Amino acid sequence: MDFDDTPAEAAFRAEVRAWLAANAEPKRHARDFVGDGLPPHERLAAARAWQARKAAAGYAAVTWPRELGGLGGTAVQQLIVRQEESRFRSTFGIFEIGLGMCLPTLMAYGSEAHKARRIRPGLYGQEIWCQMFSEPAAGSDVAGVLTRAWPDGPHWVVNGQKVWTTGAQFSDFGLLLARTDPTAPKHAGLTMFFVDMKSPGIEVRPIRQMDGDSEFNEVFLTDVRVPDDQRLGAVGAGWKVALTTLMHERLSVGAEIGLLNFDALWSVVQGAGGLDEPLAVEHLADAWVAEEGLRLHHCRSLTALSRGGTPGPEQSIAKLVKATLAQRMATFALQLRGEAGRVGDDDPTSDPHVVERTWTRAAAMRIAGGTDEILRNIIAERVLGLPEEARLDKGIPFNEIPR
Repeated sequence: MDFDDTPAEAAFRAEVRAWLAANAEPKRHARDFVGDGLPPHERLAAARAWQARKAAAGYAAVTWPRELGGLGGTAVQQLIVRQEESRFRSTFGIFEIGLGMCLPTLMAYGSEAHKARRIRPGLYGQEIWCQMFSEPAAGSDVAGVLTRAWPDGPHWVVNGQKVWTTGAQFSDFGLLLARTDPTAPKHAGLTMFFVDMKSPGIEVRPIRQMDGDSEFNEVFLTDVRVPDDQRLGAVGAGWKVALTTLMHERLSVGAEIGLLNFDALWSVVQGAGGLDEPLAVEHLADAWVAEEGLRLHHCRSLTALSRGGTPGPEQSIAKLVKATLAQRMATFALQLRGEAGRVGDDDPTSDPHVVERTWTRAAAMRIAGGTDEILRNIIAERVLGLPEEARLDKGIPFNEIPR
């Protein structure tokens, strides 16, 4: 991969940079986002406004077809937009699940009518999406979901519970993985739907996190009626559809995860006067090498995407490395600050705040999108071609699997 811009890419970068300079404010610090410091409803309104402005310019989803609101551009152009936007105040997280996971799945499996109705509002921030896969008894083993859906005329009736659903409290729609045939092996008895989160029978309960936020939720579904035309893929083919979503998720999570990067860690070490400590230098070197490896891995993924490929199992590498790296860096930064590392700091511009946020979130990120153990199995089996792990439930009807 040539890391220098081609003349066409350089011209595109200049165009993006000029548009951002005319439409956005430069960042005041590394974690400066649209709506910071505002009440939740005002922060959401500000994020929607920025998303709409970016979408109108064609920069919200560069690689999407023009008829769906994108530019029909390349993966490299999308990277250029992200690089340039990182210097300005923008949104983070609110629309990532929809644009990065749910809507690409809808584009792959949805009807033309639903794509015409749902893609543009999601792109412009008018509608927010969530992803309902994990359950209390099916986290890492996503195919073990117990939420049931059975047909009733032109509808499906859904009952069950989801958990750790990010953004469900303000989402308009969500992807839902449900079991439609408990007599089939667990991977074969699943079907994917998208549901209106305002449907009767859906209850969302935010989960209070240790960092004070409530971005995760429990979702309870009681006799929720979902039209059959909101089914994505064939009945029983939900696992295939879910893999599409999960590969996009690991690409997104691997790229965005973690509040603490090498530059922030350098600042913390420098501020603590630790640059003369061999252990600090060793941690800095490890962090730089890991981040450089991730950057090159991401470039390789972009090359594949630019040639028409889709995110594959190799995306698990980035997510696995980034999550563990963020946790290691945050733990070291807390230790370096000694007793001061245990003192809270509400100033989002401060290094201690960034460290605290990373430390509290990194453990969760080693679970979100697949635990370390699941990702290692995927890398071993589907990337390296090693023998499969023994699976005692393989081929057994789901309702006969001991619990």
